[in-house]
Amino acid sequence: MADSIARLHAAVLVARQRDPRLSRTAKLFADGLPKMAKKVAEEAVEVGIEAIQGHRRDAIAESADLIYNLVVLWSAMGIAPGEVWAELDRREALHGIAEKLPKDRTAKRAKALLAREPADAA
Repeated sequence: MADSIARLHAAVLVARQRDPRLSRTAKLFADGLPKMAKKVAEEAVEVGIEAIQGHRRDAIAESADLIYNLVVLWSAMGIAPGEVWAELDRREALHGIAEKLPKDRTAKRAKALLAREPADAA
């Protein structure tokens, strides 16, 4: 999947220079970061709706749309996919691959639990 996203990222970087009347990607760049962020949010909601409804195939299609829009947003922000992969690697080293990194307010407590210290000592 990383290769597919790297290819998508490269294609987005090229497509953003095209005519916005002819390219959806170029139009998103012309519309700006707020529009891109809105599209990411919309697609994420659509994935959730399809999942709740049990529509597996539609959830897959909406997930692809979400990934496309996320890569467009990354590109506009100067974020390369490798930077996201590096963050995932960092988190895996801290908490394991299947765990979400805790927010800062709970990070001390989580570190204490991982170190098998009493939570109130953190």
